[in-house]
Amino acid sequence: MSEYRTGLGWDNHRIAPDRPLILGGIRIPSEFGLEGHSDADVLSHAITDALLGASALGDIGMHFPDTDPQWKGADSLQFLRHVCALIAERGYRIVNVDSTVILEKPKLKEYRIEIRQHLATTMAIELDRVSVKFKTAEKVGPVGEGLSAEAQAIVTLLKTAPRV
Repeated sequence: MSEYRTGLGWDNHRIAPDRPLILGGIRIPSEFGLEGHSDADVLSHAITDALLGASALGDIGMHFPDTDPQWKGADSLQFLRHVCALIAERGYRIVNVDSTVILEKPKLKEYRIEIRQHLATTMAIELDRVSVKFKTAEKVGPVGEGLSAEAQAIVTLLKTAPRV
C-alpha cells in the first residue's frame, strides 16, 4: 500500500543591503541580499517548510528557531538536508518539488539550472524532480516595490508500506 502526501511551503524576507542574495544555496550577484537570522535563503526555507508540512512534522521555526544562536548565519541547505533525513527515517521519499521565487530584481533565469542541480543534490533526488520558477510581482505590494522577496513551494511525498 502506498500513501501520497502533499505539503505547501511559503517564506518571505526583507531586502537588505550588505547581505548576500542566496537562493537554493547559490549566491546570486546582486547589490542586496535578504535579511534573516540564517542566510535568509527564502527558496530553501519554503521547500523545507513544504517537506515538513507534507510529513506533518511542524514548520521550520519549530526545528530551527530564530531565537537559537546556533542558527545565526546558518546555511539553509543544512535545514533542508536535516529535514530530508527526517522524512526518510519515516519512510517517505520525495516525488516532486515545484517552487517559485517572487523577486523584482535581479533577473534569475540564468541561474535556474544551477539552483535546480544544487537543490536536487542536497535532497538526494533526480534533477527532473525539482522545478524552480521565477516571477516578479509586477511592481505590486512589498515584493513589487523592491522591499522583500518571497518563495512558494509544493512537494509530493510517497510512503510505501513495507511488504509483508
